[in-house]
Amino acid sequence: MSENIHLQDLLALSEKAARAAGVDILEIYESGDFSVEAKADNSPLTLADKASHNRIVSFLEKTNIPILSEEGRSIPFDERKNWEYFWMIDPLDGTKEFIKKNGEFTVNIALIHKGHPILGVVYPPVLDQMYTAIQGSGSLLDGKPIRVSGKTLDAANLRTVASRSHMSPETEEFLARLDHPEIVSKGSSLKLLMVASGEADVYPRFGPTMEWDTAAAHVIVVEAGGQVVHTNLGSSIKYNKENLLNPYFIVLGYNSVI
Repeated sequence: MSENIHLQDLLALSEKAARAAGVDILEIYESGDFSVEAKADNSPLTLADKASHNRIVSFLEKTNIPILSEEGRSIPFDERKNWEYFWMIDPLDGTKEFIKKNGEFTVNIALIHKGHPILGVVYPPVLDQMYTAIQGSGSLLDGKPIRVSGKTLDAANLRTVASRSHMSPETEEFLARLDHPEIVSKGSSLKLLMVASGEADVYPRFGPTMEWDTAAAHVIVVEAGGQVVHTNLGSSIKYNKENLLNPYFIVLGYNSVI
């Protein structure tokens, strides 16, 4: 792939892919009550994952840029370590939200360049909202700019994204250092986008996530003025590692060093 890539064209293609995948997902999502069979190989959830993956790939394969998807084949590090650009896809993020039918699940498409997301699309089909970003061009929600709150960790009453029912000891310790934080919650990659849009101020993630869970939302956070950083190092998390498991991280609604 040449350096002279047209990111606006790739963004438009990604948006079309995400919307088309959303149509396929909703067809299955609205087909009935399927919580009991959600973990079966032929369950609606599994079918929705695969349908979304196939639909997105049908759009993105035209670009001749490699594709790494949660639902695609496992690609050895020796093969992908030399990729300069690649698509990173999570066809359906938010398993619990899908099963609960609360609408808080998303389609995620990111373009990665040398370990960093430079383009991102996050589309929650039920909410019909399109979050997008291109490196250096800001972040948009349905075409309108969004920005982080700008509040630093020493501010009082920070709106903090966390789970009241599944609070890890590390999260409790983090919250204890804040000044009267207010707990807010949301499903899937929408947690990062709450910070990007200023609906929340910080999102500490002391739990396992994969690279495709965060890549698209990561660039949207950064372009909205925030950060996605290691909890221990304070440096931005990277993509296309040999192990695709993310480190613990914090999403910050400001852009100075942690």
